[in-house]
Amino acid sequence: MKSSLRRKMSRGVSYGAWVTIGNPDVSDILQGLPFDWLVFDTEHSPLGAETVSHMIQVLDEEKVSPLVRVGANDQYLIKVALDMGAHGVVVPLVNTRKDAEAAVSYCKYPPVGVRGVAPRKAADYGLSTAEYLRKANEETLLLVQVETKEALENIDAILAVKGVDIAFVGPTDLTMSLGFLDDRSNPRILEEMRSVVKKCQEYGKIPGTMALTPDEAKRDESMGFRFISLASDVRHLMEGAKDFLRSVGRF
Repeated sequence: MKSSLRRKMSRGVSYGAWVTIGNPDVSDILQGLPFDWLVFDTEHSPLGAETVSHMIQVLDEEKVSPLVRVGANDQYLIKVALDMGAHGVVVPLVNTRKDAEAAVSYCKYPPVGVRGVAPRKAADYGLSTAEYLRKANEETLLLVQVETKEALENIDAILAVKGVDIAFVGPTDLTMSLGFLDDRSNPRILEEMRSVVKKCQEYGKIPGTMALTPDEAKRDESMGFRFISLASDVRHLMEGAKDFLRSVGRF
């Protein structure tokens, strides 16, 4: 692990983006911009392990930290993501303390957890395995997604779990779970987001979320979120194209 996202986050708000388009050029383009991290999304995109591995390999990890959102809270998926060089994982649908404890166990080597050892990219293919093993449990990041009514009800129990670093609010799924049909600016949703920030502060965790627009990003930062995704590659592509088309009267 060549850099620590923990150190970046200690300096204040960190910004990144979701990556869903399966080409290493996307990684290379985005790392030329001042993002702190990129999340390769294997839950809601067709990205597979081999593709993500290639996309991580082109990154200068001292500039941008690779993270992987796994498809489920699954030991195998988390192990593969970390072995390929991810500095941490985003785990969806963490709704209970038991879910959070399982995710921690899958991320950490014994005696803390059950992660298996392999000389892959994360350990420089065996050249620095011992050094990586010494640091991995401390430096590997675990982001648990808070995106359901059940997770909100269990937020204290989830955040009390040692090894959980970031509580990442998924605003769209949360609105659906609470019955608001993707109304991301609904006062109830904003109230719940503020509540998660407050709980994170109580438990010494970092609150994170996804902003789809610059106004949302500013709002989320003002709420106290410290780990903010500035939309995704697809949204940047779409919005950039729409803006250009508007400028020539075609949209």
